Amino acid sequence: MPKWLRLPPPVAFLLLAITLILLPFLTGATLGNSWVRVLDFVLLYVMLALGLNIVVGYAGLLDLGYVAFYAIGAYLYAWLASPHFGLHLPFWAILPLGALLAGFFGVLLGAPTLRLRGDYLAIVTLGFGEIIRIFMNNLNAPFNLTNGPQGINLIDPVALGPLIFKGNHHLFGFKLTAPYLYYYLFLAFTLATIVIAMRLQNSRIGRAWAALREDEVAAAAMGVNTRNVKLLAFAMGATFGGLAGGLFASFQGFISPESFNLWESILILCMIVLGGMGHIPGVILGAVMLTVLPEALRYLGDWQRAALGHVVVDPNDLRMLIFGLALVLMMIYRPAGLIPSRQRRREFAAEDGVAEQEQADLYDAKV
Repeated sequence: MPKWLRLPPPVAFLLLAITLILLPFLTGATLGNSWVRVLDFVLLYVMLALGLNIVVGYAGLLDLGYVAFYAIGAYLYAWLASPHFGLHLPFWAILPLGALLAGFFGVLLGAPTLRLRGDYLAIVTLGFGEIIRIFMNNLNAPFNLTNGPQGINLIDPVALGPLIFKGNHHLFGFKLTAPYLYYYLFLAFTLATIVIAMRLQNSRIGRAWAALREDEVAAAAMGVNTRNVKLLAFAMGATFGGLAGGLFASFQGFISPESFNLWESILILCMIVLGGMGHIPGVILGAVMLTVLPEALRYLGDWQRAALGHVVVDPNDLRMLIFGLALVLMMIYRPAGLIPSRQRRREFAAEDGVAEQEQADLYDAKV
């Protein structure tokens, strides 16, 4: 980067803060209010990706059922803040409960999988995510707990004293609708999640997770309690998932099992792989890209209709084709992610060097 583009850290942080504060107004004025909702989902997915990054990126435990914790937090919020059970507790009391319940289920998932690794762990966690979804889809009889596939609606919006995140509000001459208010609420939780993730990465626990990811046997030989470290990784990641689930339920006002399918877990995992596993800036970039790009590609149908007079390829099919092609190209040319950490970059460089040396030795042996 040229020297004239480098800004002192205080100036850079100030510009970033101003940009984040004004971003929903700039987006609404240029792209429309529907894109402000997209920004809200961007922040939700950043929280989810950072939570899964603790399990996959820091500890190296492949989890394909992460969406289950997202569902647990969402359904707990719906049970305690809707007419379903006639309870209307405040969100500041429900969110911690949802996070704690999701963390508890994270420990329940981690306990029987302590001896599993790689593909076996992925299969077990995938099954856990599907079991939770099926339960939510069928627990409407004999006792109606989840209302089955119809889901739960009329969920209470967030209320901060007299300020209810519903309808229109005016502040300093600006009209604030619910998506704008939720943007600032989600932004506060996202920034807190980033700070916690950074502190965890640089802590003694973060170093233990890194040792576990690199070599579990060596970590155990050096005195790391691998059982507790694994359980803590599952619990911390699940806690962030439960928190995001509660925020999602309050934002949508309606949830159903279809919102928590396997594709959601795969999408969140792709965000981590695309951005840079274990690297917080990379994870944030991956979450932003995989949330915004699919929405932008919805306009492919309009472009085809304007250019050709009719739609040749369905936009949904074309979106998935482009998405899959981008992932394939990433695995070939940028396997460490778009913004890999220095450690990951060194690891991939070392692996490439070892592979080249092995090929050279094989060639010499043949000669």
